[in-house]
Amino acid sequence: MERLPSLTALRAFEAAARHMSFAKAAEELFVTPAALSFQIKSLETELGQPLFHRLNRAVTLTEAGRALAPGATDGFSILLSAWRNAARLSDNGVLTVTAGPAFTAKWLAPRMFDFAQAHPEIELRFSASLRIIDFDHDEVDVAIRFGLGHDKKVYSNPLIKEWMTPMMTPEMAEKFGLDLTGATFVHDDSIGFFKTPCDWPAWCRAAQIDLDTSHGPRFSQADHALDAAMSGAGVVLGRVSLATRALETGRLVAPFKTGLVADAQFRFICPEGSETRPQVQAFEAWVKKEISASTKFEEGRVLVRSRDVLPD
Repeated sequence: MERLPSLTALRAFEAAARHMSFAKAAEELFVTPAALSFQIKSLETELGQPLFHRLNRAVTLTEAGRALAPGATDGFSILLSAWRNAARLSDNGVLTVTAGPAFTAKWLAPRMFDFAQAHPEIELRFSASLRIIDFDHDEVDVAIRFGLGHDKKVYSNPLIKEWMTPMMTPEMAEKFGLDLTGATFVHDDSIGFFKTPCDWPAWCRAAQIDLDTSHGPRFSQADHALDAAMSGAGVVLGRVSLATRALETGRLVAPFKTGLVADAQFRFICPEGSETRPQVQAFEAWVKKEISASTKFEEGRVLVRSRDVLPD
């Protein structure tokens, strides 16, 4: 097996190549310029060719230096990430959670105080993002993701059955009752990726109501659509998972009995084996407890699967 050179020497080269300065690299690594220059010289001796052109007041990379620099930077970045991930496994006091912006704003953020009260020993840190998580490189312990769910090589547990129903302010409900003719319809386009539509026309088919819902403002984020409805701008086909607090406080009401169930769902995801870590277990148990309390909104509803009301 081919032997790698000294990691100390490689680190000195990587810093110097990134800064294009021996002095700045030495300052970053807390060594003297002479010590850094010695490390790089030893690396060049082992390689058998120079890595830098040493000019009067500057340095530039040689062809060999240009070949080595990108891999050295990537390698130390991967090592640093792996070290942080390994160190985090022994830290039971901090939990970093990532979730979509809408779920973070409408579900997690309003409940942060409740979790802190129940688990003062755990410091929660949130990252609102929709991008695919790489647990090997991202400094994240838990991801809550919404979609059709094809998670592989991770611990993945379904959390919430997502369903939608018309929601509006109490004032609008008093005005329109169960006849939405003439109402402004708010559209949530964030669910446009569903294989089976969960939009206003699909809900109308499920409820067997004939309405022209083609007009009205459209939003790319579910929480923005809910905010519009809460402001009285119109009636939204709201996702109950995100609207629970608004329904509990009476800012929104859902007068119709028909709900449209989506194929997609929220999942609790973490690296395989991490689900047994104390803070991960505590957070998952708390999330499930909070979710179970919101199932009261299903009582008395007729929930129809979106796949069962596809257009002819």
